[in-house]
Amino acid sequence: MLFFAKAAGIAVLVWFYMTAKNNGENPIKWAVIGVIGYWLAWWAIKLTILALMVGMVGKNFTAVFIVTQIPALVAIGAAYLVRKKLLADVLKKTD
Repeated sequence: MLFFAKAAGIAVLVWFYMTAKNNGENPIKWAVIGVIGYWLAWWAIKLTILALMVGMVGKNFTAVFIVTQIPALVAIGAAYLVRKKLLADVLKKTD
Protein backbone atom coordinates (compact mmCIF):
# COMPACT_ATOMS: atom_id res chain seq x y z
CA MET A 1 0.00 0.00 0.00
CA LEU A 2 2.96 2.31 0.38
CA PHE A 3 3.81 2.08 -3.32
CA PHE A 4 2.05 5.36 -4.08
CA ALA A 5 3.81 7.12 -1.18
CA LYS A 6 7.24 5.88 -2.30
CA ALA A 7 6.61 6.75 -5.94
CA ALA A 8 5.39 10.21 -4.94
CA GLY A 9 8.48 10.68 -2.75
CA ILE A 10 10.74 9.90 -5.70
CA ALA A 11 8.68 12.20 -7.92
CA VAL A 12 9.05 15.02 -5.37
CA LEU A 13 12.80 14.43 -5.29
CA VAL A 14 13.06 14.70 -9.08
CA TRP A 15 10.62 17.64 -9.18
CA PHE A 16 12.65 19.70 -6.70
CA TYR A 17 15.96 18.74 -8.34
CA MET A 18 14.78 19.84 -11.79
CA THR A 19 13.21 23.04 -10.47
CA ALA A 20 16.44 24.04 -8.73
CA LYS A 21 18.50 23.18 -11.78
CA ASN A 22 16.25 25.30 -14.02
CA ASN A 23 16.51 28.25 -11.62
CA GLY A 24 20.28 28.11 -11.14
CA GLU A 25 20.10 26.95 -7.52
CA ASN A 26 21.80 24.06 -5.74
CA PRO A 27 19.75 21.03 -6.89
CA ILE A 28 20.94 18.66 -4.15
CA LYS A 29 19.95 21.11 -1.42
CA TRP A 30 16.51 21.64 -2.95
CA ALA A 31 15.96 17.90 -3.45
CA VAL A 32 16.81 17.20 0.19
CA ILE A 33 14.52 20.00 1.38
CA GLY A 34 11.69 18.70 -0.78
CA VAL A 35 12.01 15.09 0.32
CA ILE A 36 12.28 16.04 3.99
CA GLY A 37 9.19 18.22 3.69
CA TYR A 38 7.31 15.44 1.92
CA TRP A 39 8.19 12.70 4.41
CA LEU A 40 7.63 14.88 7.49
CA ALA A 41 4.13 15.72 6.27
CA TRP A 42 3.50 12.06 5.35
CA TRP A 43 4.54 10.79 8.77
CA ALA A 44 2.63 13.51 10.62
CA ILE A 45 -0.63 12.61 8.87
CA LYS A 46 0.01 8.87 9.12
CA LEU A 47 0.63 9.00 12.86
CA THR A 48 -2.19 11.40 13.73
CA ILE A 49 -5.13 10.98 11.38
CA LEU A 50 -4.66 7.72 9.51
CA ALA A 51 -5.01 5.38 12.50
CA LEU A 52 -8.36 6.93 13.38
CA MET A 53 -9.68 6.82 9.83
CA VAL A 54 -8.67 3.20 9.16
CA GLY A 55 -10.51 2.17 12.32
CA MET A 56 -13.67 3.88 11.06
CA VAL A 57 -13.78 2.12 7.68
CA GLY A 58 -13.44 -1.34 9.19
CA LYS A 59 -12.44 -4.28 7.06
CA ASN A 60 -13.54 -3.01 3.68
CA PHE A 61 -10.38 -3.42 1.58
CA THR A 62 -11.26 -0.72 -0.95
CA ALA A 63 -12.03 1.86 1.72
CA VAL A 64 -8.86 1.02 3.65
CA PHE A 65 -6.80 1.30 0.44
CA ILE A 66 -8.26 4.72 -0.38
CA VAL A 67 -7.88 6.05 3.16
CA THR A 68 -4.24 4.92 3.37
CA GLN A 69 -3.43 7.12 0.36
CA ILE A 70 -4.47 10.30 2.21
CA PRO A 71 -1.04 10.90 3.83
CA ALA A 72 0.66 10.80 0.42
CA LEU A 73 -1.83 13.29 -1.03
CA VAL A 74 -1.39 15.67 1.91
CA ALA A 75 2.40 15.30 1.67
CA ILE A 76 2.30 16.20 -2.03
CA GLY A 77 0.37 19.32 -1.08
CA ALA A 78 2.97 20.16 1.56
CA ALA A 79 5.78 19.65 -0.96
CA TYR A 80 3.98 21.98 -3.36
CA LEU A 81 3.86 24.68 -0.68
CA VAL A 82 7.55 24.18 0.18
CA ARG A 83 8.45 24.48 -3.51
CA LYS A 84 6.34 27.61 -3.83
CA LYS A 85 8.21 29.17 -0.88
CA LEU A 86 11.60 28.25 -2.33
CA LEU A 87 10.65 29.76 -5.69
CA ALA A 88 9.45 32.93 -3.98
CA ASP A 89 12.81 33.19 -2.21
CA VAL A 90 14.61 32.82 -5.55
CA LEU A 91 12.52 35.61 -7.08
CA LYS A 92 13.14 37.82 -4.04
CA LYS A 93 16.87 37.19 -4.30
CA THR A 94 17.02 38.18 -7.98
CA ASP A 95 15.15 41.48 -7.44
